[in-house]
Amino acid sequence: MHVTTVGTLRMRRPGVVAHRAVSAEVRVLNGLRLSAPASAWFECAGVIDRMALVAVGDHMVGRAGLATIDDLRRAIRPGSPHAVAARRAVELVRVGCESPMETWMRIAVIDAGFPEPELNIDVHDATGAFLGRVDLAWPRLRIALEYDGEHHRERDVFQHDQRRDNGFVVNDWTVIHATAADAVRPAVLFERLRQAFVAKGAAL
Repeated sequence: MHVTTVGTLRMRRPGVVAHRAVSAEVRVLNGLRLSAPASAWFECAGVIDRMALVAVGDHMVGRAGLATIDDLRRAIRPGSPHAVAARRAVELVRVGCESPMETWMRIAVIDAGFPEPELNIDVHDATGAFLGRVDLAWPRLRIALEYDGEHHRERDVFQHDQRRDNGFVVNDWTVIHATAADAVRPAVLFERLRQAFVAKGAAL
């Protein structure tokens, strides 16, 4: 358990990792004094890596509605040992990511030199019929990048995915699928994405 105290005292208990802050915004939940969401995000900057910190930020500013990106910026305490890491992370936080793996895909493709994608957009055909919702997309190029978690192996989900992808194909969309294995070795995923950009006539 991580506990932050304000002032000079630092809690010392077995199983507790103590942190000390000069000041903190506090909320009370079920009788417990907790760091406000944006403050908690900043406090995480010292204990998790950049990708995880961005993912936590994405969650807070997304459907959870716990904070805004401006709230996260204001929570960064100048002079803190982790202020630089937090500033770098907050510049990557976006509204629209709906899972940690979507955050990973977005940051990974940007780091690999691809343009920043749009997040969780609805795609329609020329008649206005709904084709599907995609995790990451470059709509002008009609390229989508989807993360397939384990539930995509289930029969009903698999069949739905196949029907949906058929609609994308006939409407000239290229849909590339990523799995957990790509998070470990993303080189093949990046190459397939690069090929899709080249096929659409886009320069990288």
